[in-house]
Order: sequence, then C-alpha cells, then structure tokens
Amino acid sequence: MKIVIIGGVAAGTSAAAKARRNNEDAQIIIFDADQDVSYSGCGLPYYIGTDIEDREQLVPRNSLFFKQKYNVDVFTGHRVLAIESQAKTLTVENLATGQQFSEVYDKLVIATGAQAVHLPIAGSDKANVFHLRNVVSADRIRRQVLEAKPQTAVVVGSGFIGLEMAENLTARGIRVSIVELAEHVMPALDGDMAVYVADYLEQQGVEVIVRDAVTRLEGVPLINKVVLKSGRELTADLVILAAGVRPDVELAQQAGIELGPTGAIKVNDRMQTNIEDIYACGDCAESYSLLTGKPYYRPLGSTANKMGRIAGDQITGGNLTFRGGLGTGIFKVFDLAVGQTGLTEREAEREGYQAVICHIIKPDKPEYYHGQELVIKAVADKASGRVLGAQIIGKAGVDKRLDVLVTAITFGAKVEDLFHLDLAYAPPFATTKDPVMYAGMVLTNALQWDRRLITAAELKAKLDQGEAVQVIDARVAKQYEAGHVEGAHNLPQEHIRDELAALDRKALMVTYCNKGVTGNATQNILINHGFRQVLNLSGGYQQYAKQFKQKDSEAGRA
Repeated sequence: MKIVIIGGVAAGTSAAAKARRNNEDAQIIIFDADQDVSYSGCGLPYYIGTDIEDREQLVPRNSLFFKQKYNVDVFTGHRVLAIESQAKTLTVENLATGQQFSEVYDKLVIATGAQAVHLPIAGSDKANVFHLRNVVSADRIRRQVLEAKPQTAVVVGSGFIGLEMAENLTARGIRVSIVELAEHVMPALDGDMAVYVADYLEQQGVEVIVRDAVTRLEGVPLINKVVLKSGRELTADLVILAAGVRPDVELAQQAGIELGPTGAIKVNDRMQTNIEDIYACGDCAESYSLLTGKPYYRPLGSTANKMGRIAGDQITGGNLTFRGGLGTGIFKVFDLAVGQTGLTEREAEREGYQAVICHIIKPDKPEYYHGQELVIKAVADKASGRVLGAQIIGKAGVDKRLDVLVTAITFGAKVEDLFHLDLAYAPPFATTKDPVMYAGMVLTNALQWDRRLITAAELKAKLDQGEAVQVIDARVAKQYEAGHVEGAHNLPQEHIRDELAALDRKALMVTYCNKGVTGNATQNILINHGFRQVLNLSGGYQQYAKQFKQKDSEAGRA
C-alpha cells in the first residue's frame, strides 16, 4: 500500500507516524511546499520575541529524522498541483528545479493546513508588512526586528497570533498598537471577559483600538504610517497583519472534494472525504461540536494532531474516530493566561439555549500562599442544567481549571456535579473549595434555589432605561465610598436585618458586594425574610466596574 500525505506540519506528520505504527510495510510519502516540517507553529511569536533564541527549538525534526525513525519519505519544497482521484495520481512540482512529475497513491491524506487571511489594504505589499504563518515568515519578521530595529509597530487583528505578537514585539522594546475591527479584543471571548484582556494590554503599554479598521498603509519605500477608517493615523515602522486564517482548500476543491458549511473540507468521524480513499485532517478540514453536533472550524494545533492520528489509523485498518470537540483554546499575553472552552454566552444563545451564566472571582490558591486572582465565566443551560462552556482569565491556575471544565463538559456534567468533584487540595496548589466548585455552587443555587443572578450589562440596561430597581451595596461604607453602582444604597450585610422594614418588598432588588459572596449572603437574608424578587450581581462590583470603567473599589474584601 502506498500512502501519500499532502502537508507535513501537525496533522500530516501525525497521520504518517500513526500509519507507520500500524503498518510496517506501507510506503509513506509526505509532500510539503515549505522548507520546514513538523514545526511548532504556536511557538513562532516567541521566536520573534526574546523567549526562543534557537530556530532549531521550533523545528526539531527534518526529512532525515522521519526517514530514520519512521521510514517515511519527506519531500520539502514540493508542491502538489493537482489531484486526479479516478486515476489516483498527483501532479507534483519540485519548486527548486521547476520539474513536474506524477505520483500515484492508494490512500491520500490532505493536510494542507490554513492560510493567513490577506486583507485588501493598499500598501500591504511593502517589505516591512508581514503575515506570520510559518517558520520562514517568522525568520523574516525576526530579521526585520533585529536589523531594522523598529520603534513602533501596528498589529492588525487581536486573535491568538495578534495578541502574542503584541507581547513579543513589546518584549523587544517596540511600542505596539493593536487595531481590531470587532467590538472588543479577542472576539472569540464574550465582551465581559475580553475587557480584562484589553485592560491588561493597556497596563503593559500596548495601545488598543477597537471598532476601527485599517484602510491603507503609507510610506516609500517602507511603510511608516497606518491610516484608519476613523481618520486616525498611526506611526509604524513595522506592520503585522493578523486578521485570522482560512482553510487551504483550493487543491481539494479542484479535485471535486466537498467543502462543508464552514468552508473547510467536509469529513466524517473517520476523516474521510466524499471521494473514496481520500482523507483530510488538520486546519484544512472542519470538525464538529461535541455540544451541538454541528460542523465548526477551529484551527488548533491540538485538534490537528488528533485528527491526523485518526486519519493515519483509519487508512491502515484502525478504528479510531473523532468524537467532536469543544474548541478549547488557551494563550498567554504577557503574564495573563486566557482560556476558553465550549460555548460562550453569545454562542449558547445563538444555538437556542436559555443561557445562565456566573462570574467567579477567586484566588487560584490561598492568598496566604501567594494565591493570584482568576476570573471564571461559566455558561450553563437553564433547561437541563448542563455546563455548556467557560472562559477563564488570570495569572495562575487557569489551565488547571480549564482542563477540569473541559473534562466535565465532555462527559455531560451538570452544574451540581461540579461541587462534587473530588479535586486535589493543599495550600500550594488550590483552595479548599476550588473556583470550579464555586462555579457549580453558584449556578446550582441560581437554577435550583432561586438565587438568581443579574449580569452587569443587564443591570446597567435597567438603570439606563429608568426601571425601578432597588440596588443594595452590601459592603462597608469605605468600600462604597471608593466606588459604587449608580443609585445604590449602602446597607452593609451585618446591618441588613435591622433595615428590612425600610425596604420595598414589591420592588426588584439587586444585591452586590465586591465579587459576589457577600452579595449572595445578603440575597439569602432577604429571600428568607419573604422578599421574592432578589437578584445578586454576577461578579459583584468588580465585574461591573471593569465593564463600565468605573473606579474600582478595594478588591478582595467580599
């Protein structure tokens, strides 16, 4: 059997390795147009920055490695120009010589990956304007940074690559501005979580510009000015275009391979396309959501490796299948970790769920053991109680909580199940009740015990519309005076029982503290005394102030 794989990064090399483990006799060939294979694409921004000095750390394997270890023939600098599926042949070009030749296959794996989105911006062809897509492009950016020594840079786009580039250019002493067309940075997050990222970027000296777009790049012979749709002009010695990626499917389309609704190659759970003996995996193929069952496109290295392994297993007689994904992602921007899995609140509502959400603001471990605050936004389905997704931001412990929630969601956990998880505890690692457990407790109280929550956005909308809302600030006077929700009455929790007669039992009431705990305690007192319309502000005043840029009160005294 002859297996040919088009593409030699995450998915392609994973498919080759698994196929070889299953079958020692198969002939396995990889063609890749680039000069590097099996490299760490996710590490490229850190090579441009100061964390990775040696290029070989990103490209630890080459053609010789795959031949010696796996008996796989890897041809770099070879582009597949056409697929003839009926004859089972490929037309291949050696990019170094221009020679074209035919290659036959028994099984074909398409792992062509993704391409950077190229924006139609005048001036984007200049020598100091870059897309970051592979190691060669990273080499060019790094060379420009080290040799030209730019003082200012504009990064267009604020997804994973855009934010990581902002960090690493800043680490090189470059003054960075980010331009994002969407309402907020990191559009994959909900806005109430993205605000933490935006604030932290600004604290690190990065200028954040949202709801704006680049119209043209000016300068001769190099770009020195970026002009925005709003009319603003930014000085730039270097421009990084990071507006996202799209699946590289042109070759597949020309061969008659079906695309899915996402625009990526349509595959089943065995990575099979609509054409017999042709498989697709990685960033060129769509996967599907474990929660909705619908196709989605999430180009992630972890998913690409998984899909590649499944493809390699299937073409050699195995039975691995793809079980769906949650789109789990995590990245670092400076010292802040940002993770997301499952559905955001926005996505859950779009899918028809009646989403219930909470914001948990807790330290990753006890404060006396250097605990650092993290914020969890958890999303659940009101009808079933099932956990649908989570977004987590903090300087420590984000990955641990994210992976716990990924596992819980994967196995269909409901909100009440989170409290019952027997999670590891010792002061150097966690708190006695982990933030994940708190998320389960708060959502369970909201869904099953009428301890309902109101988000900062919902409260602000009611206040702006002049609705009758009795807002109770349950903190001490000093905290109230430092900053509070407009129109709130300061009734510290320890005095609330003495003030019940003065409260309007018919009014909608909202309680809050700094982060939610004391607000909930006050909510309990009121409900237990017969008040029926009592909501607790999710995430407390800290979340409200963060979203609406009010003066923060003293944190950590819920």
